[in-house]
Amino acid sequence: MRYVSICIFLILLSTLSCESTPEKSSDSKTNFIIIFADDLGYGDLSSFGHPTIKTPNLDRMVAEGQKWTNFYAGASVCTPSRAALLTGRLPIRSGMSSNKQRVLFPDSHHGLPSQEITLAEQLKIANYTTVCIGKWHLGHKEAYLPLQHGFDYYFGIPYSNDMDIPDAILKEKGGYWEVVSDPKNNLIENFQVPLIQNNTEIERPANQNNITQRYSDETVKFIKSNKDKPFFIYLAHNLPHIPLFASEEALGKSSRGIYGDVVEEIDHGIGKIIQALKEEGLDKNTLVVFTSDNGPWTAFNDQGGSAGLLRAGKGTTWEGGMREPTVFWAPGKIAPGIVDQLGSTLDLFHTFSTLAGVPLPDDRILDSYDLSPLLFENQNAKRNQFFYYRGTDLYAVRLGDFKAHYITQGEYGLYGGKEIHNPPLLYNLNHDPSEEYNIADQHPEVLEAMNKLVAAHQEKMVMGEDQLKDRGGE
Repeated sequence: MRYVSICIFLILLSTLSCESTPEKSSDSKTNFIIIFADDLGYGDLSSFGHPTIKTPNLDRMVAEGQKWTNFYAGASVCTPSRAALLTGRLPIRSGMSSNKQRVLFPDSHHGLPSQEITLAEQLKIANYTTVCIGKWHLGHKEAYLPLQHGFDYYFGIPYSNDMDIPDAILKEKGGYWEVVSDPKNNLIENFQVPLIQNNTEIERPANQNNITQRYSDETVKFIKSNKDKPFFIYLAHNLPHIPLFASEEALGKSSRGIYGDVVEEIDHGIGKIIQALKEEGLDKNTLVVFTSDNGPWTAFNDQGGSAGLLRAGKGTTWEGGMREPTVFWAPGKIAPGIVDQLGSTLDLFHTFSTLAGVPLPDDRILDSYDLSPLLFENQNAKRNQFFYYRGTDLYAVRLGDFKAHYITQGEYGLYGGKEIHNPPLLYNLNHDPSEEYNIADQHPEVLEAMNKLVAAHQEKMVMGEDQLKDRGGE
């Protein structure tokens, strides 16, 4: 009888053990995941106002986490924006912005300088395992790839998915814009972009029809195989940058057309990632951030996204070019809500460093603020200013509620040519996020404060050597 009782006890204990959800200890280090979309507009998620694109997984993250409505990318185009996120520094400081070439190309000579400290390198100090999955665009040569910048593993396309178009296709179609503007040309063979694993090319052209799927699956695989140690995942999708590709499972599912299919497939992958975190008991110990590298590429009409009520899009320093839909998710750690205070991808460097217990480097100027008091303690944000650069020129500045445009310039034939404003244009972004009503004549004191801020900023600015300008040849 005693033997039977012991057996029953052991069976019950085993059943309870199997049914319980694994949990990490409260004193274990926070895991970090950044999910970075490419050319996603401020108005392209259902939780940010899109009426027909359905993003239920991101919407759930918003409900369980924080929706940030005044969050900015570090630049309005790919390469400098990614440099800003990973270094916590304005790209002009690292030489990753240029007035000659706005981004890196497959024939560019350089990339992110080795002396820059990336977020991956910073977290390695605290023994994090680091992985980069997706678009890199900080240099395609081996010396500049993720493994040489602090990442333990890389799987992705090293630059934009619209590059490496064969000369024969360009000649047949009449040039780059003719190729990418016609959805009929969205064929894998028309874009000979490589897929790289670590430092080795494993596929060319990359099968872009299932690239979003593969990135999400690779992320889930990494989570499951690295669940017992702290990790940092930088998942940078190549889409919804044109040309648009989606898997057979996703095509035709969105009433927004293929652009909606692409965004909804990214959202589906996010759902798988969140589920993996829950299955491994990591959801209470992981901070997930979703945002985009810059605004929508509006030059491509319905193939591009929407900035919602914001003005203009990718390539410009209007709000639509740099203010991004952003979600922070850490259930049980951050209080759910809508945050309308200022933040930027630049701030992830400082914030993650604080949470990981890693001191900031003291040998360089950082443009990164610690968002953790606002995220976890509901305190006011320290950031109350933001500098909008186009290349190496300062075009606009935000200070509190107000934004001053010293220079405006359109992009891709849209929004007007370059114009210097004296006095600057001035908008109250809390009252007028669409930047329609210039109120410069009503607030001379604000412009005076702006001018002092700009003068102090420019006086201390030291530009890095231009890493983008050299292309072609050997």
